[in-house]
Order: sequence, then structure tokens, then C-alpha cells
Amino acid sequence: MTNILFFDIDGTLYNSEKKIPKSAKEAIFQARANGFEIAIATGRAPFMMQSIIEELEIDTYVTFNGQYVVYKNEVIFTDGIPTDQLTKIIEFGHERNHPVVFIDDKKMIASVDDDSNIEKSLQTLKHPYPVIDPHFYKSNNVYQTLIFMEEKDEPDYTKEFPDVKFVRWHPFSCDILPKDGSKARGIQKVLDKMNIPISNVIAFGDGLNDIEMLQSVGTGVAMGNSHEKTKAVADVIAGHVDEDGLANVLKSLKII
Repeated sequence: MTNILFFDIDGTLYNSEKKIPKSAKEAIFQARANGFEIAIATGRAPFMMQSIIEELEIDTYVTFNGQYVVYKNEVIFTDGIPTDQLTKIIEFGHERNHPVVFIDDKKMIASVDDDSNIEKSLQTLKHPYPVIDPHFYKSNNVYQTLIFMEEKDEPDYTKEFPDVKFVRWHPFSCDILPKDGSKARGIQKVLDKMNIPISNVIAFGDGLNDIEMLQSVGTGVAMGNSHEKTKAVADVIAGHVDEDGLANVLKSLKII
């Protein structure tokens, strides 16, 4: 039966220089040659990973932490926060000077101009400051919204909006997800299409948004550079992404 590998991007495929190590690329191609399906599961948008898709020749991917799923180059599932609910979150944030960024499958749109937290957060993704349109979400599909607030502010949001999840990916920013939204749910959509069990999945990640994914699959692998909470739920701890950690763990798992 088919086995499939799902890789997170930042901190897993990408090293600290936002590049795929040569050893990791070679290992992934060897894994494919050995019969493994290769896929991506990321918090990024599709337009933010085109170079990876091309470099690794990938046509199946879970993006926006499960909100936009593609199987063999076909979109098979999308989701997002309902407009009325998003309006309430945006207004709550506006009262606290916490802006948002909307993301669809092609672009990012910011609610305000010249915000230092937006700039600092997106710099870590090597992404420029978005164009401004605070009402973009009202007339366009938005698959993920980022809210820019610090960890100390999170309890206010989780208390006020118990029907959504705030998943932190940066000291200044959280992804806003549906309550049941996750990479794990996105992966299940792919598996339903392939008709294979989740026990046949090995997933690799490092961030807080990888926790549910690593918990749900057959084997969850946390990189050595992972958040401690992510390591705590993993079945296997790999080496650091900057130290050939991905290639080495593929060898130790006898994938290559």
C-alpha cells in the first residue's frame, strides 16, 4: 500500500537561510524513487511556495494550515473564517491596535499601512509589506487571516472567540483558523482522495502549527530545532535542519 511523507516548509524543508539543504533535496528525491509519495503541509499560501513545488516536483500540498488542499494539482478542499465572525475579530483587534493581513491563494492584503509588527513578521518569510485594503475580506475568498498581537494578548482573544483557534507562528503574529482547522484535517482530505489510512503517513515539522499533524499521523517527526511543545508530541526527534537533520532522519527511518 502507498506510503506518503508530508513535510512542513519553514524550519523543516527550509533551513535558517530559507533554503532547502542539498542533502535534504537529494534525500527527498531518493525517497520518491523508493516508492514514497511526497507532499507538503504548511502554513504558507500556495503563492509563497511555488519555488519549492518546482524544485521538488510536488503536486500535492496542504496549505494555510489545512484551509486550502491540492491533490495532483487539483484543489480538493477550501475553508476559512465566516465573514461575520471575522468582522468581530477584526473590530476587537482594531480597538487594541492589532492589525490583520488577509491571504488568498494569490496574494496578501494588509488592513493598515506601515505597521512594524507586520513588517517584522513577514520579513521572516522573506515577504514584502502587502498592499492595503481593510475591506478585502468582505468581497473576496480569504483562506487565512493573520492577526498581529503578542502572546500576552492571546488570552483575551481565546476567551472572546472560543469558536476559532489562534495558532502562533511568530512572536508578533497568530494564524486565525476555524475551530477544527489544522494540517491534520488537510492531510485527511488528501488521504480520503487516495483511499489510504493515516497510519501510512510520516509527517515532519517543527512549529506549534505542526502539533496536531504529528499527533495524528502514523509517525510524527519533529526537527531538532522544533518548539519544545512540538517535540513533546513527536514519535521521533530528528537533528537540526541546518545540520542535515532531514536527510539523516530519512536514513534512520529506512525511507532511504
